Amino acid sequence: MDWMKQLGGVLDRYADRDAVPPPDSAVHEDFDQFVRAAPPEAVADGLSAAFRSDQTPPFPQMASQLFGRAGGAQRAHILNMLLTTVGPLAVQQILARRKRGTAASGQGGVLGQILRGGSSAPPVTPQTADQLDPQDVEDIAREAEKKDPSVIDRITQVYAQQPHLVKMLGGAALAIALGRMAQRRSAGAI
Repeated sequence: MDWMKQLGGVLDRYADRDAVPPPDSAVHEDFDQFVRAAPPEAVADGLSAAFRSDQTPPFPQMASQLFGRAGGAQRAHILNMLLTTVGPLAVQQILARRKRGTAASGQGGVLGQILRGGSSAPPVTPQTADQLDPQDVEDIAREAEKKDPSVIDRITQVYAQQPHLVKMLGGAALAIALGRMAQRRSAGAI
């Protein structure tokens, strides 16, 4: 693979899991170089490893953090993906846990509006997604991960297209993503 040869030196810095990663500024530069050369699938695979790592915050927290920084269309896309995974029952449970009321009582803010739309509701719009509280997204992401852990892979495919956004997760997450690619290269998997 042409891009793997181009990135050999970059990935070598992340091949040893026990080595101290470079400073954050160097990791950010290496990640920039990686996303310029690597296909989106490779970027998504690295992000998936970072989202699943015990060295980063839990997936729901990172998903909420990225959601908060994304634009309206991307927020709507991510939210629709998460809601499709969890279904209306999970949204209702989140509302009940947060004591905001239920769909039946007509309460619940934006989540209540989404729930009242039911399974026949149109997808969440960017305007609706922009009104959602980040804690709600974290709760939905937590339920989505429990129900279908592969939701992480689908989410990272979306964020792989927005590497500038992913960089806000910090150097540790980016180093893990780069380390994943270095491991796959060593194993001959890419």
